[in-house]
Amino acid sequence: MEQEVNFMPRIGDAAPDFEAVTTKGKIKFSEYAKNKWVVLFSHPADFTPVCTTEMSGFATRKNEFDALDTELMGLSIDSIHSHIAWVNNVYERTGVLFDFPIIADIDMKVSKLYGMLQPNESLTAAVRAVFFIDPKKKIRLIMYYPLNVGRNMDEILRVLVALQTADLHKVALPLNWKKGDRVIVPPPVDLDGLKTRQQEKYPEKVDFYLVKKDL
Repeated sequence: MEQEVNFMPRIGDAAPDFEAVTTKGKIKFSEYAKNKWVVLFSHPADFTPVCTTEMSGFATRKNEFDALDTELMGLSIDSIHSHIAWVNNVYERTGVLFDFPIIADIDMKVSKLYGMLQPNESLTAAVRAVFFIDPKKKIRLIMYYPLNVGRNMDEILRVLVALQTADLHKVALPLNWKKGDRVIVPPPVDLDGLKTRQQEKYPEKVDFYLVKKDL
């Protein structure tokens, strides 16, 4: 019997639209968080240990995403009743509230739209996917983790800041870049640009194709 092949969105694709029931009510994605970034992430299941630590991580650092004009949206293949019970349980036990919409994807519709179901990992649980979606609803970066390895919240925030910085200043970001570090000036694309680059002064210059500046 052949396994079902799920659609796998790619970087640069328009984020697939959907309507879904969430812990914050029914949402149509194309109308959600207009003019904002969205970090859409999936977890395998409610009431599981790794997922609880991850969702708590998003919740406790939500103010940092707010400061970056970014909305959070979670998902798992559980019912809305399971989501509500889990959110309430974690809040009662730890004081941490998952104050962002969590999609109840019991029919796996959104999971399949976003390639979150990967049969060789699990047929019934979404992998730990993270989609960074810009205000134009374009997918800009994708992360995938297996069921048994939690994500790194510092890295999620780092790449979000990097994407926004690259867009704002029309630059690229080097290895291990973090806010405050020098950025890469895009290389010249013609001979006139090369001549100009050779005459310009930068605080850090390896050659014409690799120069850095401060913002």
